[in-house]
Amino acid sequence: MSADGAFAGQTVEAARRALTARFKSSAIESAEIDARLLVGAVLGLDLTGLITAAQRLLTSDEATRLDDFARRRLQSEPVARILGHKEFWGLPLQLSAATLVPRPDTETVVELALKLLRADGALNRELRIADLGTGSGAILLALLSELPNAHGFGTDISAEALKTAATNAAQAGLTNRATFLACDYATGLTGAFDLIVSNPPYIRSADIAGLAADVREYDPRAALDGGADGLDAYRALIPQAAGLLAPGAALVVEAGEGQSGQIRGIMTGAGLLPAAPPQADLAGIKRAVAGRKMPR
Repeated sequence: MSADGAFAGQTVEAARRALTARFKSSAIESAEIDARLLVGAVLGLDLTGLITAAQRLLTSDEATRLDDFARRRLQSEPVARILGHKEFWGLPLQLSAATLVPRPDTETVVELALKLLRADGALNRELRIADLGTGSGAILLALLSELPNAHGFGTDISAEALKTAATNAAQAGLTNRATFLACDYATGLTGAFDLIVSNPPYIRSADIAGLAADVREYDPRAALDGGADGLDAYRALIPQAAGLLAPGAALVVEAGEGQSGQIRGIMTGAGLLPAAPPQADLAGIKRAVAGRKMPR
């Protein structure tokens, strides 16, 4: 890459290598994969396609677009934000300024929820499920993709987030089983639910300034800020969810590091019994916490 950041006249392979080097020099840990994804996005090619096209020259338009992508990544904008989408549970999800970038850690919520339903022999039953603070719809749509007879409700206070979630439901072919409504957590829901899930904001307010720039500057603060101790959202949503769960049904929430014990305490106070040991993510953090409403 030349001093002015242009890729004009370079081959696909040379541009990818130059972009990788630039990212590494800026201490971007995922330099190689980021460069590959951005070059691939500009050219509309997957990894195999990039290998096949390695020696062809970039067009002027491609070089200009890649230069713009490089500039944005060097300003800490996440690749998922630049591309406008992120895969979660095998589903390609569109993003917006009102939604978090779905993270692999959140798949532990899906895993634990499915584990509980499997233990109950309920995977193929007609189920009514809810995702509180659905954002892009990631957790809800992942669950619906695994539960053929379930109908899900996704709530959010952001109209923009709900629009994004509805777009993702349509793209996944799940529109007929997903309903989205604007409300604060479960306040707009009625009736009994067989499963409720949530990934609420859980970062302590004072810790937000110390987050990585790609999170702090680009994820919506409302989806991050959990109040002084990070637990405000749980205090609000857990009692709401407990009142909507059918007897024997479970609530599964994502937790921040070191929060699982306190969240279980809030669940107990709302009348929910521990449903399973917390599910750890790949880093060993107890990431998904579940409580079950007492059967009659």
